[in-house]
Amino acid sequence: MMRLLSIELQKLKYNKAAKVITIVYFVLITFIALIASIEFNFGGVHFRVADQGIFNFPFIWHFNSFMGAILKIFLAIVIVSMMANEYSYRTLKQNLIDGLSKKEFILSKFLTVILFATISTLFLFIVSMLLGLSFSDYKEIGIIFSDLQYILAYFIKLVAFFSFCLFLGVLVKRSAFALGFLIIWYVFEKIAYGLLKWKFFKDTDIAENVLQFFPLESMSNLIGEPFSRLGAVQSAASQLGEEFTKSYDVPVMGVFIVIAWTALFVYWSFLILKKRDL
Repeated sequence: MMRLLSIELQKLKYNKAAKVITIVYFVLITFIALIASIEFNFGGVHFRVADQGIFNFPFIWHFNSFMGAILKIFLAIVIVSMMANEYSYRTLKQNLIDGLSKKEFILSKFLTVILFATISTLFLFIVSMLLGLSFSDYKEIGIIFSDLQYILAYFIKLVAFFSFCLFLGVLVKRSAFALGFLIIWYVFEKIAYGLLKWKFFKDTDIAENVLQFFPLESMSNLIGEPFSRLGAVQSAASQLGEEFTKSYDVPVMGVFIVIAWTALFVYWSFLILKKRDL
């Protein structure tokens, strides 16, 4: 395992673009902390974003996981380009000549995916913990470490998304085309939802029930939007006669769906590589 991972890390060591994009990703996650310093002035009324409860435990786990997941596209670029470079620089063929099997090659890429997801998750956990300890109104141990399922969901979501990008990189061979295919697939899922919801199955939950099995939608469902959980938002909704009844829990079935997609993406990557004449 370590031998395979070290081979990939050696390749990334000399990839300047990958280094820059990775650094940008972690810097942007750190910038979540800057939200704490933002102050608004409406008609002489001053308020700071951090004072609205977004950094309170345990809400911060949900909020930061949701925001961090939005930025995953940066590391996705690294994963896709990592695979595309294997074809461009013929390192894939050289690795196979040197005795690396195709199964080991895909495993080395997947180990890199897990490493990226692990480092990103640990980094998000540390940033969230520091922000929470600095700004949260609730600092009891039981409260601090509740709702950590969002951090686990963040990790699972990253592994699945990066595995999808790995699959596209193997399938398409070119990073630009692979990212383009990713965008096209995202649009396809939205169009499919629109057709099911407004054309074929109006006033039912069939569209949602079907779309939850689509890869990107299933990943998105792991961490729902956190903003309507804020007390200020719910208070405003109550005054308008509205009420939020949605569940904010990480769906157990959704976790299994995403894990299944992850396994399929890795397996399909291996099948394509196995059948392809290099």
